[in-house]
Amino acid sequence: MDLGNLISRDGILPLLKASSKKQVLQELSSQAEELTGLDQRDVFDTLLQRERLGSTGVGHGIAIPHGKISGLKQIIGLFARLDDPIDFDAIDDQPVDLIFVLLAPESAGADHLKALARISRLLREPSAIEKLRVTKDRHGLHAILTEPAAAA
Repeated sequence: MDLGNLISRDGILPLLKASSKKQVLQELSSQAEELTGLDQRDVFDTLLQRERLGSTGVGHGIAIPHGKISGLKQIIGLFARLDDPIDFDAIDDQPVDLIFVLLAPESAGADHLKALARISRLLREPSAIEKLRVTKDRHGLHAILTEPAAAA
């Protein structure tokens, strides 16, 4: 699964300012609305419902909120690099500063899982995480996120 097919430069927020998990999810939902035409509230509600099942803060300052949304035509990703880390109820109790949102059509099935696995592989790579943390522009972040899996 190539992340270049999932995330566009417009889906990257390089210096997001937010003070809470809710605010981050609202900002990313608003960006998702701009990219897809989906209703921001529907995206936000989907992500919030998933968070209620258990935090998507996977540790090491990273969160991967995700959900399936009616009306979406293809899987899309959004990425935010937070200006200041926030509490995200992560499994390691560490604040989060890198957030990759994955939205999938209700019919996505295995493709949704493959996309989550690809994102997880990238975000387990210490060199990729370090590059994401020091890169401050949209083009540079996009290049890091869309490097081929073998190079990441």
